Amino acid sequence: MLRYALNRLLAMVPTALLVLVLVALLLHATPGDPVDALLGEQALPVDRAALRQALGLDLPLWQQLWQYFSGLLQGDWGTSLVNGRPVLALLLERLPATLLLAGSAMGVALILGALAGVMGLFLRGAGRFALEGLTLALLATPSFVLGPLLVAGVAVALNWLPVAGMNSWQSLVLPSLTLGVGLGMVLARFLQASLQDVWASACLLTARAKGASGLRQLGRHALPLAIGPVLQVIFLQLGMVLTGTVLTEAVFGWPGLGTLLVEGLHQRDFPLIQGCLLFISLTYMVCVWLSDVLMLWLDPRIRQGLSAQLVRGDL
Repeated sequence: MLRYALNRLLAMVPTALLVLVLVALLLHATPGDPVDALLGEQALPVDRAALRQALGLDLPLWQQLWQYFSGLLQGDWGTSLVNGRPVLALLLERLPATLLLAGSAMGVALILGALAGVMGLFLRGAGRFALEGLTLALLATPSFVLGPLLVAGVAVALNWLPVAGMNSWQSLVLPSLTLGVGLGMVLARFLQASLQDVWASACLLTARAKGASGLRQLGRHALPLAIGPVLQVIFLQLGMVLTGTVLTEAVFGWPGLGTLLVEGLHQRDFPLIQGCLLFISLTYMVCVWLSDVLMLWLDPRIRQGLSAQLVRGDL
């Protein structure tokens, strides 16, 4: 198990390097110049050339990438072209706001997912049909659509909650719902499917034959058996929450990593954009790695298959 976890961890290194190379190629292929964002289009050519040389933008792309990779090995994520501050410091400054939003959204997703998943197991007829219809509707609604709808209906029309910013706990409600509702519906469907499989298993049939109540069957037998696959989905969803806050933060003016990335894109701040995308990519890869290791630890069948692969030399 330790060998598998280390191999998967080392495999993240070339993936992260590939992400950086692709980001650099796309940034240099898109129209726009960071020098124009800093000096304006009316600047003199000599001033533009001097600033480009000072920022290292006159170097070939491969040389810029090499300098960036060398800095990363020394813990230097680069310096923002706009404000001259270290990129890593800017990321750490915005990280608490993103973690707060991601944690709240995951709380919403877990609550909604658990309620809808368990209700889907017990409901029948029209109630179950209505729940499945609502689940699919919320699942099909993207966050960039749900967010403005919540702003228009709850914040503007009813004036119950603030529209944007990070001023109080009330400012957290709408972005958490925007980000967490869709994820909660994903968890609900996985939990319901897993519970239905377990509900028809021999141990649950035995418990019902002995006269166990439905709640006791659910809490003592069904949920512990069904929670394994759902936990893997939760870790994957956590990675999606942490990496998917860009649109939600932009809609609600939330001062997190997503807003920082949007600011960097507007200002053509190459080091800041690369740093944000590298951090987001690493976060998602770590969450995927944790989900794989968790499933390997929880499911003995996966461990047996992994042991067989080690014996054959496939890993």
